[in-house]
Amino acid sequence: MNVVLKLYATLSDYLPQGAHDNRIEITIDEDETVGSIIARHHLPEKLVHLVLVNGAYVQPHDRATRRLAAGDHLAIWPPIAGG
Repeated sequence: MNVVLKLYATLSDYLPQGAHDNRIEITIDEDETVGSIIARHHLPEKLVHLVLVNGAYVQPHDRATRRLAAGDHLAIWPPIAGG
């Protein structure tokens, strides 16, 4: 099944080839979780801060078990500071 992976700011460097506008459609297995996709794309844990599935926040302790469905949008941001 396919989902859309969106990585923002410095995490966009981890997108696979073929990505554009900070996003790419990827094929995943039915049993994959948010955590397994983070691991598969070698995203550094300290940079994975805000994680949303279809606009809903996924708590850090839920990422290892939160499964995705076909057509879901997984968006990940690093910590951002400024002012």
